[in-house]
Amino acid sequence: MDLTLQILVGLATVMLLGLGTMSMFAPRRMVKNFAIEPVGTAGLNTIRSVIGGLFITSVALLIFGLLTGQTLGFVVVALLLGIVAFGRIVGIVADGFDKAVVPPLVVELIIIGVLMTAYVQLPTLLPI
Repeated sequence: MDLTLQILVGLATVMLLGLGTMSMFAPRRMVKNFAIEPVGTAGLNTIRSVIGGLFITSVALLIFGLLTGQTLGFVVVALLLGIVAFGRIVGIVADGFDKAVVPPLVVELIIIGVLMTAYVQLPTLLPI
């Protein structure tokens, strides 16, 4: 089970790394993924810094946890994604349902579940 959890956390890490890297270094390619339209240079800067920065920080916390066995960072990333998911639910209630919101919401909830399970199951995990 430990190896399975490490692999699942690793997969989440790779996915978040892809999103973070693309957001930071190719923000125009992420516009459609995020369903946002940046306004000028400041808008592109916001995608790079806020979105890219949050994803890459999450990646750093997950890698740290995987390499050291100190999995508290998994909780931090789960909390961050939980607030993102909560924001999606608030959006559904406030703005109306859009089926395009469902896939990322489901992915966020799955990652939260994986990270919290890994945190509970792997508190004394040795470095891989």
